[in-house]
Amino acid sequence: MIDLRMPKYDWGQAVAAAVDLYNDGTVPGSEEDALLVVEGGPGEIVQVGHHEEANMPVYLVDFGVAVVGCLEEEIRPFRGPAR
Repeated sequence: MIDLRMPKYDWGQAVAAAVDLYNDGTVPGSEEDALLVVEGGPGEIVQVGHHEEANMPVYLVDFGVAVVGCLEEEIRPFRGPAR
């Protein structure tokens, strides 16, 4: 049996996009490959799931313009606006 990989982030946590996020075809009303969120764009985790085959957490993040499914390497903790 494989140990379940625990999520790094929690539901309700403020995060930011660690990279530019593009539509992979799963966001309705947006062209495929369209830029959805620029790197640094703030969001909030609204659900934490788990991809069983890959044994990795998957996060639904509300970035205001779209709710996007993200992997851990695509988000980082939100530290507030740059000064």
